[in-house]
Amino acid sequence: MKKNILVVDDSALMRRAICDIVNTSNEYEAKDTCRDGLEAYDKIKKGNYAAVLLDINMPRMNGLELLQKLQKENIRVTVIVVSSLAKEDADITVKAMEYGAVDFLTKPENIIEAKGVQFRNNMVSILDAVLGNSKTRPIATSTATAASTVRKTVSAVSGRTVPRKQPAAASSGKKLVALACSTGGPKALQSVIPYLERNMDAPMVLVQHMPIGFTKSMADRLNELSKVHVKEAEENDILKKGYVYVAPGGYHLEVVPLKDGNHKVHLSDAPAIGGLRPCANVTYKSLRRSTYDEITCVVLTGMGADGTEGIRELNKAKPIYVITQDAPSCVVYGMPKAVVEAGLSDEVATLTDIPKRIINHVGVK
Repeated sequence: MKKNILVVDDSALMRRAICDIVNTSNEYEAKDTCRDGLEAYDKIKKGNYAAVLLDINMPRMNGLELLQKLQKENIRVTVIVVSSLAKEDADITVKAMEYGAVDFLTKPENIIEAKGVQFRNNMVSILDAVLGNSKTRPIATSTATAASTVRKTVSAVSGRTVPRKQPAAASSGKKLVALACSTGGPKALQSVIPYLERNMDAPMVLVQHMPIGFTKSMADRLNELSKVHVKEAEENDILKKGYVYVAPGGYHLEVVPLKDGNHKVHLSDAPAIGGLRPCANVTYKSLRRSTYDEITCVVLTGMGADGTEGIRELNKAKPIYVITQDAPSCVVYGMPKAVVEAGLSDEVATLTDIPKRIINHVGVK
C-alpha cells in the first residue's frame, strides 16, 4: 500500500505540481491537499498521513504556527517544510525545525522549476530518507562506554570486529572537534551545541548539508541558544577554543595550519562532491595537514555516507576519536551507520548524550 502524503500550500499550481510528483512514485500518493494551516490541522487530526509537505507562508495559519499548534497538542506527524530561499524564510525554516519539522525542501522559484527533474529528485530523496524507503534497518548497537581495554566495533556488512580505542578522559594537547550531519541535522544540533560547555577546550568545525542562506540562519539561532560561540564560518577565520564554525552553504570548509601554530578557515568553491557543497569528506581530509594532537570526529543523523571516506583518510594521518549517533535517535540512520560499518566508530551514543561525550573527551580549559 502506498504511503499517504498531505500537501499544504496556498498556491493551487504548486499543490498540483507537488501532487503530480508524489503520485508518480511507486511508494507514495497525495490524495489530500490544503490551502493553509487551519485546513491542514483539521485533516491531520482526522487523517493518517505518513508525511506532510508544508509551505511556510500561507494565510490564516502559516506553517510555523501549525507546527507550534501540533507540538503544543502533542500531535505527532512527520513534517517536511517546503521553503523558499528568502532570508526571512530561512530564519523561519530553522525555527520550524525547533517545532518538529524533520527536514526541509527548497521551494522552486516558479512552476517550471517545480515541474523539473531536480525538484522531483530532491523531494523523493527526502521522502525516501525520512520514511525509511532508502535504508535498511540498523543493527543493534550499544550506546554504553566500553569497559574492555580495546573497544570493538561490529561491522554490519561483514560481521568482523575492528579494534578501536577505549574512551579516555580528556588529554592534554591541542584538540579539535569536527562534526558532520545532514537530514535531521538542524533539529539534532539543537540537542548538542547548546549543551556544550562555554570553556570547551577545543574549537569545532561543523558541516551541515544546507543551501546558501540557511546555514547563516541556523548558526545565528544556535548562537542564541548556546553557551559556546556559534558563527557561520568566514574566509580566514582563526579557530578559537569555545567557538563553533559552521560551513556556509555553497562552500567546502577546509582547515589550514598557520606558521604560528594556529589554524584558519579556507572556504572553497570547488565543485560539489556527490551533489554536496559543503561536503564533510573535504573538511575531514583537510585536517590531515593540521597540527592538532587529536581530533574528535562526530557524525550525526543524515542520509548517505558523507564523512566516512574523510574519516578513514584522516585516521591514517592523525590520532582521532570518533563518536556516532545511535540509530534510534536518528531521523535517518545513514551517515553514522556508514561510519560504524566501516569499523571507524569508537563510541556510539544517543543524541542527548553526545554533548557530554564530546566534553568528556576534549575537556574544558
